[in-house]
Amino acid sequence: MAQVRVSKLLAERGICSRREADAFIERGWITIDGKLVTLGEKTEPDQIIDLHPRAQRRQDKLVTVLLNKPIGYVSAQAEKSYQPAVTLIQTENCINPKDAPDNIRNITDGLAPAGRLDIDSQGLLVLTQDGRVARTLIGPDNEIEKEYVARVRGQVNDKKLSLLRHGLKLDDRQLKPAKISQIEPGVLNFTLREGRKRQIRRMCELVNLDVSFLKRVRIGNIQLGNLPLGKWRFLRSGERFN
Repeated sequence: MAQVRVSKLLAERGICSRREADAFIERGWITIDGKLVTLGEKTEPDQIIDLHPRAQRRQDKLVTVLLNKPIGYVSAQAEKSYQPAVTLIQTENCINPKDAPDNIRNITDGLAPAGRLDIDSQGLLVLTQDGRVARTLIGPDNEIEKEYVARVRGQVNDKKLSLLRHGLKLDDRQLKPAKISQIEPGVLNFTLREGRKRQIRRMCELVNLDVSFLKRVRIGNIQLGNLPLGKWRFLRSGERFN
């Protein structure tokens, strides 16, 4: 059995991200059989790896926030005159301001989106410091469902719904099967297990539908619920995406 880099193995086990693993190794916080691991070191895939308590405490301090992103904000880096969604993570925007730390930079530093939501869409956006959460949501092997509500212009019929569910390609690649239903005339519910760029809008274009409004309402087990537009809250202890 081929050996695997310790950092990759830790990431595959969901213990931390590769970047976090490398940082822990540099600090001497990762051992195998009592021996300190070095950067780039490989080991057997079934090897027991020990984390120093300081590494575990650091992970316990990592935060994940849920934001109801408004239209007009980009998920990641600022573009042109548009602000990144992380700028909304302010004390006054917390659903319960008493939960926000005295120094908001304690949570905004290192906070990054775990998945995109395009500038013209609103709804649930996850921002996290935790590589484990990021891997769960956007890792190459993730199967987390993402649910959206879309208002569309154009005639909706059974043939179009069937194509949207399974039968379309984007960028010369077949799309995974999706769950699509019509909630009311002109309003569709999409549940996807992948996240191509502007996927729902492009899917609809392929069947001559135009998306006029798009809102993400669920990621895995986490619902947007009644979180007001532009507000955020912490992912609570015990809440899990899968």
